[in-house]
Amino acid sequence: MLIKRKAQTIGVTQLAAMIPHEYGAFALMEAIMWGPDPYCPRCGNQKINEAKRDFHFWCGSCRKHFTVRTNTMMATSNMPLRKWFFAMYFLVTARKGVSSLQLSKELSISQRTAWYLLHRLREACASGPDLLSGHVEVDETFLGGKETNKHSYKKLGNMGHEGKTIVMGLRQREGQTVGRHISATDRLTLWTEIQKHVSKGTTIYTDDHPVYRGLERKEYTHESVNHRQKEYVRGDAHTNSMESVWAVMKRGYVGTYHHWSDKHTQRYVNEFTFRLNAGDVQHDTWDRMIALCQCLKGKKLKYKELTAN
Repeated sequence: MLIKRKAQTIGVTQLAAMIPHEYGAFALMEAIMWGPDPYCPRCGNQKINEAKRDFHFWCGSCRKHFTVRTNTMMATSNMPLRKWFFAMYFLVTARKGVSSLQLSKELSISQRTAWYLLHRLREACASGPDLLSGHVEVDETFLGGKETNKHSYKKLGNMGHEGKTIVMGLRQREGQTVGRHISATDRLTLWTEIQKHVSKGTTIYTDDHPVYRGLERKEYTHESVNHRQKEYVRGDAHTNSMESVWAVMKRGYVGTYHHWSDKHTQRYVNEFTFRLNAGDVQHDTWDRMIALCQCLKGKKLKYKELTAN
């Protein structure tokens, strides 16, 4: 009988001891991003030399200076790299997320800077898994306040889902999770996401939403449970794993963030799905941080782009 190894956790004081200064932060990030053989992140050339400026290198091929930040989400940031490490630590270890206000206090930075930093990390979390296969649960949920709890001038006059944010989830049993912000729950939208993220021949489990009927025509095996008849499990057919994802996400939405706009929803969903995938608590804390560091490569998010209407 195999005994499952318990994941090794790192406390914030341990992390501070591991990265005591900026030199250590750069050395650590270079080891994570480049390994034993540094290379130019622009052209991949390994014929490089150290420059006079701290943490800078010179590429003999593209004739430009670079650092470990170059061609990553950190490229245009003036924030110390050590604080980036701490921000990543708080993001991967806070199961229900960390607010920009809380992060600003932890890192001694402004709330606006913390907000921008977190959104860049969430954008990096968008690196999705390969196509899901085997047994996949599919479900959708609605985020937003209850109609009965709203002020009278904010009520939409119905008890349905109008005005709420819609998120679709696809979770492979004993595997990865995909979360997508969608605009509607019609057949075209849901089937398009399924075909984009689930390989043919997969068994798909859903609730009794009528738009899922006929998935067999797309080369899937489809089973459903009738929630309206209080049927939640029938053999292998259920969506309980996906429902547990919604439970954590909604606790983060209500308890940590309180609200997020439709515009930024996909990034928040990226954050929660990352913690279920590469950032899973069954992995060592340091391995989860390394996975997030690797996701920073080749990506950027400008502040103007983030705040544009």
